[in-house]
Amino acid sequence: MIVDERMTSFINSYASPNSEALDELERYSIETNVPIIRKEMQSLIKFLLAMKSPKNILEVGTAIGFSAVLMAENSSKKTMITTIEKYEKRIPIAKENFKKFGLNERVKLLEGDATDILKELKGPYDFIFMDAAKGQYINFLPDILRLLSKDGILLTDNVMQEGDILESKYVVERRNRTIYKRMREYLYELTHNDMLTTVILPIGDGVTVSIRK
Repeated sequence: MIVDERMTSFINSYASPNSEALDELERYSIETNVPIIRKEMQSLIKFLLAMKSPKNILEVGTAIGFSAVLMAENSSKKTMITTIEKYEKRIPIAKENFKKFGLNERVKLLEGDATDILKELKGPYDFIFMDAAKGQYINFLPDILRLLSKDGILLTDNVMQEGDILESKYVVERRNRTIYKRMREYLYELTHNDMLTTVILPIGDGVTVSIRK
């Protein structure tokens, strides 16, 4: 958490309620210690989807399917969602959740390493949500830009590494320095790439919103 918790709690107290399906998934995530997107990120996604009305959504990082369900519920019933997950233990849980909540016709789960899968996708996607291994964001980016449509939105979560990204690399634990370096490279590329207009927001663990020109 990079924002004052009291302020975050106050803001989240005004958030619109989720569906029973999402509440159920959130309870499951708490019971099993599987991280899902924060309340403030949920609100941001709802806002961006209402603004963009995307037809094709790509998500990198499915986990148990919470964010895919959230995006499905807050977009047109004609919106198609493609989501990628490589962690074998979570894939069957996500599949079961999509089936349980009647989303098999709208959500396509691709199993495997996003580095390989992204290269095979054709796109375009007018909304892309990145919420996977932070150290791989910079490696995913060339294919993400290829797949992102003109005026499309790229939303990236967890770009501040719980505040580590603000520190000198010598303060960051040695085991986290590669992720630290790659994330700084990713942020630089998002904010200096002529194809994108990007804003960095202090929401949750830090997010970026990029629009392809």
